[in-house]
Amino acid sequence: MNSEQTTHRIEKLDTLRSQGITVYPEKFAINYELNEASFLEDGMSDVRVAGRIMGIRSFSKLSFITLSNIQGSLQLLLKKEEIGEESFNQFHTLLDIGDFIGVEGRMYTTKTNEKTLRIESYVFLGKALRTLPEKWHGLSNVELRYRQRYLDLMMTKDTQNRMLARTKMVRSIRRFFEDQNFLEVETPILQHTSSGAIANPFMTYHNALDTELNLRIAPETYLKRLIVGGFTKVFEFAKCFRNEGLSPQHLQEFTMVEGYAAYWSYEDTMKLMRDMVLFILDQTFNTTTITLQGQTIDFSLEWDIVSFRNLILRDTGIDIELYPDVEDLHQETKRRDIDLEHSDIESLGRGNFIDLLYKKMCRSQLVKPTFLIQHPIDLSPLARANDDNPTLTDRFQLVVNGAEIINAYSELVDPIEQRRRLEAQAILKSNGDIEAMEMDEDYLTAMEYGMPPISGWGFGIERLLMVLTDSDTIKDCVLFPLIKKL
Repeated sequence: MNSEQTTHRIEKLDTLRSQGITVYPEKFAINYELNEASFLEDGMSDVRVAGRIMGIRSFSKLSFITLSNIQGSLQLLLKKEEIGEESFNQFHTLLDIGDFIGVEGRMYTTKTNEKTLRIESYVFLGKALRTLPEKWHGLSNVELRYRQRYLDLMMTKDTQNRMLARTKMVRSIRRFFEDQNFLEVETPILQHTSSGAIANPFMTYHNALDTELNLRIAPETYLKRLIVGGFTKVFEFAKCFRNEGLSPQHLQEFTMVEGYAAYWSYEDTMKLMRDMVLFILDQTFNTTTITLQGQTIDFSLEWDIVSFRNLILRDTGIDIELYPDVEDLHQETKRRDIDLEHSDIESLGRGNFIDLLYKKMCRSQLVKPTFLIQHPIDLSPLARANDDNPTLTDRFQLVVNGAEIINAYSELVDPIEQRRRLEAQAILKSNGDIEAMEMDEDYLTAMEYGMPPISGWGFGIERLLMVLTDSDTIKDCVLFPLIKKL
């Protein structure tokens, strides 16, 4: 922090102090936000606003100043004859772009039709010791945008809009579930097992208990314990952690919304999720029509429903039902010159192999909202088997713009069958499939006390925002993405 410009700004700070000015005052009472003030009528007086100076256009006897925050900007007019020569000169001598001020004045509209506050008095609210970037070239500063997100928020309108959309989205999701009489709950992040999903966990150590723990990969089994305990409709905003590879669609730390309804099937949840997405679009973007990859898509129209088998058959020519053995399926993909680009493909169980095949060959083709159903049971250790075909599950995923944004099941509630499946997963894990699910005796004990029919769902906030805003990477959809330490 020893640049010449910083030294100059510190000198200005010392000068302000020497003049008896409080350089870091306790507060400033505003009566309008910046974006609200721009809608006030001309002549409105006693308007008090505050913000960061993001622009100064100076002339001999007046200056136009732009104050900004995350929600908007307001133009101010500083005139020597209205503010006094001393205050006018002090502003131009001691204040810089990046500083904070509070002002009081009255509204008017300029000749260029811009709502402006004529400053009658101002107070200093904080000095920026570093110079803000003069220009912001998004792509050429990608790492800086993530590493210093606060600068990105100041300088990049797209980032501001996307993060405000995230806040609106979270609010709308919570409101939707509450309106449907779901109860919001919280479950533990530190867990003895990594159950509830197929993913590699982060490990940690609890000193006082002298035991290894995992950061949760999903809240699923604890939410189901609540159904055992008597809750019937629950949901959670759950921070989850998955120690998996980097990609434009994955975060290692993300926010999952997961919920369960007793006495429902996955078809009930399918309707709920469609209603929810339409509600989110309306509340967040004021429309149900958005543009994805250049296509204008109206989400209020009917959504496609396609089976896992038919999708893979359509895009690869392989009928997965003809290959109950994973080695045979692997040989068939090689025969068709399909390279799945996996470092340890021989260790994968049939479910994860099929999932890899789908992700490599099919998923990117699904742009319009599509319900993918009838997943192989190998891929769904916690889902209920279909009554007509027990090799499939009563499950769906909502895929939009090549990304899975919602995953939902009719849940498996038979503790004997659940134990059998988890034992099979444990064998896969011992054979090197690091993403296979581990045994969870405590959860099985809860199941043995009895579960009603249940349907549940889960989706990531960041993934949903990425899809609905047509963003290139999921890192753009979290305020502070994890990046490598310098």
